[in-house]
Amino acid sequence: MLILNVILVIFLIICAVAVERTKDLLGAVIIFAAYSLIMAVLWLMLQAPDIALTEAAIGAGVTTILFIGVISRTRRMEK
Repeated sequence: MLILNVILVIFLIICAVAVERTKDLLGAVIIFAAYSLIMAVLWLMLQAPDIALTEAAIGAGVTTILFIGVISRTRRMEK
């Protein structure tokens, strides 16, 4: 179980750095959604199902949809 926690935390760090480094805004949103889903899994492993459900619904669901809506009305690539 400890190895799984370490792998998930390393993946979170990789996702955070990737979101910061990418120039493609849609790609950044997709990576951010993956970050939120992994964070929800970690909350579930910490036995906090209410926070995990909220993170999955709002972090990966609603926020991703709103970001994609905004990107569709603007340019996709950052300067």
